[in-house]
Amino acid sequence: MQIAKNTVVSIHYTLRDNDGNILDSSIGKDPLLYIQGIGNLIPGMEEGLEGRSKGEKLDIKVSPEKGYGVRNDSLIQKVPRTAFGDQEVKPGMQFQAQTNAGAQIVTITEVGLENVTVDGNHPLAGVGLNFSVEVMEVRPATEDELAHGHVHGPGGHHHH
Repeated sequence: MQIAKNTVVSIHYTLRDNDGNILDSSIGKDPLLYIQGIGNLIPGMEEGLEGRSKGEKLDIKVSPEKGYGVRNDSLIQKVPRTAFGDQEVKPGMQFQAQTNAGAQIVTITEVGLENVTVDGNHPLAGVGLNFSVEVMEVRPATEDELAHGHVHGPGGHHHH
C-alpha cells in the first residue's frame, strides 16, 4: 500500500540541519505515526512521503518555506525586563506569550539591564531540514481517526 491522503503512516526519522547536526530523531523511541494529507506534518515532509511504501528508506530535503517558514524579523522585539517580574531570565529560555496572533512560544535571545529581547520565530524557522526516513507501516485511516484528525491506538493519540 502506498502513502496517500488519509493513510496512517508510521515512520522512523532523523532530522539534521544543513551542517549535519542532529536536531531530532525517533530512533530508540516509538516511531512517529501521523495521517497523511491533513496537515499533521510540515508540507515538505508530506510531499516527500507521498506515494512511498512500507520498507522504503529515503532522504527528504525540506526548504524553510515548506518547513517552519522563513525568519520574520518583525517577530523579534524588546520587552521591559519588569514584564518578567522577579523571574530569572536567561538567553535560550522559552515562554508562552500572548500576541496579536494569539498565544505563541517566544525564545529569549538577549538579556540587558532594562530590556529583554524575545524572538517569536519557530526555532527552526529559516533552517533547511534534512530528514532520513524509513517507512515502517502504511494503513488506511479509520473513520474515527479521520473525524478526530489524528491516529488512535498504540503510538497514536489517547483520549483521557
